[in-house]
Amino acid sequence: MKTIFSLAISCVLLCAPQFAIGQSSLAMKKMDAKTLSSFAPTGTLRVGINLGNPILANEDQATKRLSGVSIDIANEIGKRISLPVQLIPFKTAGTTVDALKTGNIDLIFVAIDPVRGADINYTPPYIQIEGAYMVKAPSPIKTNEEVDVAGNEIVVGKGSAYDLYLTREIRSASILRAASSQAVIDDFMSGKGNVAAGVKQQLENDAKRYEGLRMLPGRFMAINQAIGIPKSKARSEDITAYLSDIIAELKQSGFVADALKRHNIQGAKVAE
Repeated sequence: MKTIFSLAISCVLLCAPQFAIGQSSLAMKKMDAKTLSSFAPTGTLRVGINLGNPILANEDQATKRLSGVSIDIANEIGKRISLPVQLIPFKTAGTTVDALKTGNIDLIFVAIDPVRGADINYTPPYIQIEGAYMVKAPSPIKTNEEVDVAGNEIVVGKGSAYDLYLTREIRSASILRAASSQAVIDDFMSGKGNVAAGVKQQLENDAKRYEGLRMLPGRFMAINQAIGIPKSKARSEDITAYLSDIIAELKQSGFVADALKRHNIQGAKVAE
C-alpha cells in the first residue's frame, strides 16, 4: 500500500505542471478591485464592436445578434473578470475610437495604428488581416506598385486603418474617402475613383453585388488587430498588461484559431 500511495503522490507531483500548462494559470488570475473599478466603472464591461470589418464581427440583420472573433474574446474577458458584457456596435472604426475617447465604452477591437496610438494603449495583436486593392476589369493596373501614380484615385473608408495607412504612405495618387468601409464599393461603382481599397474579404464580399471587378494580387498592407483602451484611464498600464496576458494565452491555447474556424473567416491568421 505504501508503494502504491508513494507512486500516486509522485504522479500528482510530476503531472501537475503538465496539467497547469493545459489549464491556463491566467484563467485563475484576478484583476484587483481598484483596477477593475477603473476598467469598467459602470459594473458592466462596455465593448465597442466595429461592424466595418467583417473579419472581426458581423450583425444578423434579422435578429441584430452580433457574432465574430471579437465577440468571442469580449465574452471571454467578461468571464475572467466576472462582469456582464454589453456589446455596442458601431458602423466604422473611426466612430468606435471616438466612443472610446469620450468614455462611453471601456474597450474596443481595432487595428493598431500610430495615429490612434496617441490616445490608446494596445494589447499585442490577436489576428492579422490583409489590406488589398480592387479595380475594374478593364483597368490597366495589374500590381499594387502601379497604384501610387499621379492621376489614380483610391476610394477608402473614412477613418479606417487603411485610410490612416494610405494617408501616410501614398505620395502621388489621390485619396477619396467613402462614408464607411461598407460604402467603398458602392462609391467606386458609382464612378468615384479608379481603385478601391480595404479589407480583402470585405471587398470580395461587396464585389459580389457587381460584375467586372478584379482584385490586385497580394496585399498593400498587413493589419494587426488588437484590443485598445484609453491611455487617460486610471491604471491603464495595469489594465493593458492584464488584457495582454489574456490575448497571449488565447493565441497560445488555440482559442483565437478555433474562433476563426468557427466563424469561417478567410484571409486572416492568428497574429504572431
